[in-house]
Amino acid sequence: MLSKKIKHLKYQNRNFSINSKKVNKNDIFFAIEGSKQSGSLYSSEALSKGAYKVITSKNIRNKNYLIVKNVKKFLVEACSVKYKEKPKNIIAVTGTNGKSSVANFYFQILKNLKINSAAIGTLGIFYKNKVKRTNLTTPDIITIHKELNFFKKKKIDNVCLEASSHGLHQNRLDGINFTAGIFTNFTQDHLDYHKNLKNYLRAKLYLFSSLLKKNSFAIVDTDIPEFHIINKICKKRKIKILSFGSRGNAIKLISHYYFGKKQIIKINFLNKIYNIKVDLIGDFQIKNLFASMLASYLSVKNSDKIVKTLSKIKSADGRMQSVGIKGKSAVVVDYAHTPDALKKSLQTLAKQFNKKVDVVFGCGGDRDRGKRYKMGKIANQFASKIYLTNDNPRSENPNSIIKQIKKGCSRSKIILDRKIAIKTAINNLNTDSILLIAGKGHENYQIINNQKKYFSDQKVSKFFLK
Repeated sequence: MLSKKIKHLKYQNRNFSINSKKVNKNDIFFAIEGSKQSGSLYSSEALSKGAYKVITSKNIRNKNYLIVKNVKKFLVEACSVKYKEKPKNIIAVTGTNGKSSVANFYFQILKNLKINSAAIGTLGIFYKNKVKRTNLTTPDIITIHKELNFFKKKKIDNVCLEASSHGLHQNRLDGINFTAGIFTNFTQDHLDYHKNLKNYLRAKLYLFSSLLKKNSFAIVDTDIPEFHIINKICKKRKIKILSFGSRGNAIKLISHYYFGKKQIIKINFLNKIYNIKVDLIGDFQIKNLFASMLASYLSVKNSDKIVKTLSKIKSADGRMQSVGIKGKSAVVVDYAHTPDALKKSLQTLAKQFNKKVDVVFGCGGDRDRGKRYKMGKIANQFASKIYLTNDNPRSENPNSIIKQIKKGCSRSKIILDRKIAIKTAINNLNTDSILLIAGKGHENYQIINNQKKYFSDQKVSKFFLK
């Protein structure tokens, strides 16, 4: 039942805002209580800029304020009313790794089938032939609802969006009627925010325990430990399971082998056998592809059509992306910034190309410090030459970050300047090795001393490969 307060808010021709710095005249400002700061502290600033109303939970008796019990819940409800019209098929993908690839593959499949679609996530907002950059994997509540409403107006009825653990925990996806939820995998990340793995997993599972409705779909890998938990949740809430993996009920991998940069797979896809050749680096990308195929099937309902597009699928920007060749050796850029992702990237490159793997990487500052030693240890175990360098140190001392990584890989070489580190790694790349540049992927910047400057692993690599 709609809140009476929303009906009397006169929201129709007004914009919503949660950032007082971006408030314009006649906007409605929602003073959300955040984990670090209270939005109510910025109410006066919003009003000084001409806000029509401030929505607050504080007991402020003033005509410019509207008092509600829960500002965030009220905002979700208000967005659901104001931006009511949304695409028919909205799919959310969560998990530690692979979200961007799944959303991007989904977009590519439907685009190749000439079906209007969109993807929202770390790489930006993709629709038709346009791209809009975003600052967050999962944008804020207002942006999400507004973009979905915009897609509907553009006759786009198929959307895949990334659901980050932060976004789920902060209720940014509440109030959206999802067709399906995808769970890729679960490993350590973001413990600076969630504090422990239990909280981190709970945030991910919120998609299935609270957001998905009865008779919607869960797309899950049977080979991950979390499958049993998700399966139990879905059975209880009458959510249908479309699974892939060794015991998948929708896609089952029969055989797999490498052919240079390509991978040859044989699968059972909804009781039909297909032989498929894909131009993707990394065997874990096959799992991402399966998830996107099942998501696409919910829109297309034709496995033959989907399979025909797969030979055209390309790696998403900065995801196991081959950026050039030195002699017979490839240089690959990947977003791997977690222990598990780094391990999988090193292992799969060695396996696919039958070569040693050199690596350039660092760790982000002001983030999960527990990852650093682990990533160093993984590099020490699976990499040939190791070059430790700056990632995004932010406000932290770069030397302190490197010191923590180096505890796990004493045989590494330290070159703080990332450009010089990449140059050195390329110059010293042997014909029997592959070079992995990990951690930043698609990012075209570095944050050092909290100053953002332009930097692209892809462009720097290509420059030194000339």
